[in-house]
Amino acid sequence: MILSRKAQQIEPSITLAITAKAKKMKADGIDVIGFGAGEPDFNTPEYIQKAAIKAIKEGYTKYTPASGIMELKNAIVEKFRKDNGLEYNTSQIIISTGAKQSLANVFAAALNPGDEVIIPVPYWVSYPELVKLQGGVPIFVETEENNGFKYTIEKLEKAITKNTKMILINSPNNPTGTVYSKKELEDIANFAKEKDILILSDEIYEKLIYGDTKHVSIASLSGDAYQRTIVINGVSKAYAMTGWRIGYAAANKEIVRLMSNIQSHTTSNPNSIAQYASVAALKGDTSSMDSMVAEFKNRRDYMVNEINRIDGLSCIKPEGAFYVMMNISKTIGKKFNDVKIEDSISFCDQLLEREKVAVIPGIGFGIDNYVRLSYATSAENIEKGLDRIGRFVKELK
Repeated sequence: MILSRKAQQIEPSITLAITAKAKKMKADGIDVIGFGAGEPDFNTPEYIQKAAIKAIKEGYTKYTPASGIMELKNAIVEKFRKDNGLEYNTSQIIISTGAKQSLANVFAAALNPGDEVIIPVPYWVSYPELVKLQGGVPIFVETEENNGFKYTIEKLEKAITKNTKMILINSPNNPTGTVYSKKELEDIANFAKEKDILILSDEIYEKLIYGDTKHVSIASLSGDAYQRTIVINGVSKAYAMTGWRIGYAAANKEIVRLMSNIQSHTTSNPNSIAQYASVAALKGDTSSMDSMVAEFKNRRDYMVNEINRIDGLSCIKPEGAFYVMMNISKTIGKKFNDVKIEDSISFCDQLLEREKVAVIPGIGFGIDNYVRLSYATSAENIEKGLDRIGRFVKELK
């Protein structure tokens, strides 16, 4: 039997594989420290929980319009106006089952077979697979640590072809924590205009930024960036609502219309109760979020300082999200007893086996001399886990 060739191209998630192995070890009673989490370790704020319970009790448990309820669309329109200086109307908004479905909808609506999407390396693991599922071709642009893992126009020029349909930006970035400046985004917007390509801007980590760094949405820049940009966002990260599965997109009416048509034939509407809870999230008090961001900043600072004290490891300080890309290049070729560290997978396997610490291999993000650590775990776990990592690296010969 010949099954889908497109499906056979899709790579399994290395992130999920390592996390599953670590969870099994924990279930077996082993003291594993996990740095793989892609979600806040805080519970959803109580006011949002109460809004969901209220929605259930008031009977908001039926189908909604496929592209989402008007109350939530209005709240999203107001969020864009207040936070980003962007003026959308509700016909330009679609609400989906998580930001990942919003991304899938974009690629389904915009790509024809052979269309190319420019993606920076390192990238979030699902970007290239979602592109391939729609018959598109991911075109990878290598970035450099000494440039904060950001695009340069010179490298973008080399990646462009007659088949380029779209350039993807993720700021703040998973897995690097990179945040693009306004000037850097202006350069990319001008490049997209010159080449007449779409911009896909994934801004799901927008609220998780530290220090004086500011988030700028590329769609808010002068010129025609507004018309050619699809903005992706959601409530998962900022409001600790990952399991509620509410994401959204904003774009010109035609793209949103196509995305809505596609969604109506796949999942139909996102969860009704979660939509009403998300209205409360966007309209409510931000003190819970502010406390979470402050705690993430403390954890980030501690993790970065400790990693850079370990001989053989290093990292740059991320400006956003809750991840650190740890450079392990100096450990490649060394051995733990008779086992050689050949790449990020063998590093992660041996670290989990020997010291019971789970981190994510960089090869899953397209960059093999690094591993990703999440600081969306307790300060106690971070301290204990980094002690174990230091001990592991010290014993490599």
